[in-house]
Amino acid sequence: MDWDKLRIFHAVAEAGSLTHAGETLHLSQSAVSRQIRSLEESLSTTLFHRHARGLILTEQGELLFDATKAMVKRLDAASARIRDSEDEVFGELRVTTTTGFGTMWLAPRLASLYKSYPDLRIDLMLEERVLDLPMREADIAIRMKEPSQADLIRRRLMNIRMRLYATTQYLEERGHPRSLDDLGMHRLICQHAGAAQVSAGATLVQQLMSHQVASTLTVNNYFGVLQGVVNHLGIGVLPDYLTQDFPHLERVLPDVESVEVPVFLAYPEELRHSKRVAAFRDFVMEEVIAYRRSSRD
Repeated sequence: MDWDKLRIFHAVAEAGSLTHAGETLHLSQSAVSRQIRSLEESLSTTLFHRHARGLILTEQGELLFDATKAMVKRLDAASARIRDSEDEVFGELRVTTTTGFGTMWLAPRLASLYKSYPDLRIDLMLEERVLDLPMREADIAIRMKEPSQADLIRRRLMNIRMRLYATTQYLEERGHPRSLDDLGMHRLICQHAGAAQVSAGATLVQQLMSHQVASTLTVNNYFGVLQGVVNHLGIGVLPDYLTQDFPHLERVLPDVESVEVPVFLAYPEELRHSKRVAAFRDFVMEEVIAYRRSSRD
């Protein structure tokens, strides 16, 4: 198949419009239309349903669009590897992790990475959805479980647990609970047990909720939980990696915690020689080592 026609087809499928695709490609609408008709004739099939509101892919069009998306991602990967053949670390690096880990642990530490590599552009994508690294939805992922996707290089960074924390001010005003039954005298701040989170955290929340907690504040990510805790609203379920950066938080009920949660860093095998990936990987590993050392002190 003619790659130029495939490139135009891909742009039309993404835009859903001949006009918008033409603007992106700097071609007239009629030129784009001719190329699409020519591609359909060469394949002896219809790729788009034409509607007044735009274009919709047919079943055959969806199949071809899946193929062109994979081709574009492969070309992006090849382009990244070519750029990484230079001696200097620069360009865009797409990093995905959870909202909690990204906002509370990773982002505050990025200053040292930018100091070493000021030309690096990091696109930090914070969401609970697991992005597809082999399909290049991201370059690097930091996740709270071992990735199951094939063709990934993975490194175990640390183990964390979900524990109970409150500010010194809150505990001085409301008192220190001595048992789980005392939670009825306090406000519990946590993610809802059914929210997207590590299963260990959800299990701990379910356990706590079984003790007749009178007042709750539920937030859909750990950053929101932290904001509630540091503003003295109650006792929060938070990951233990916060203790280094928020020393004014006190642990509540030291015997209550989740099971261990592994934290993994992963990236596609094809980016093994990427200087940007190596720079970010080494930076994270150095920060983890410093975190572990501080936690032992």
